[in-house]
Amino acid sequence: MNTLKRGLHGLVEKWLAPTPAAPAHVTQFSRTAAGNRRFVCVEVSHPTNPRALFFFRHDDGFWRVFPPPGERPAMGYRQAA
Repeated sequence: MNTLKRGLHGLVEKWLAPTPAAPAHVTQFSRTAAGNRRFVCVEVSHPTNPRALFFFRHDDGFWRVFPPPGERPAMGYRQAA
């Protein structure tokens, strides 16, 4: 797996396509309330087509454009002998 494609810099270039005339800027970064996971909002202020995306850090260390799955409730049962 190519880490450049999963790194934040590579994803910003892929999804937002910044240019020297319209560079990318981090507008927000923090941790999620649920799960305390990192996220960052990156914006490209192009005059005719401004864009912004949130990127989320997953447990495997990669950044993605969707949040990591939270812990979900689960039920189990024990089979009778």
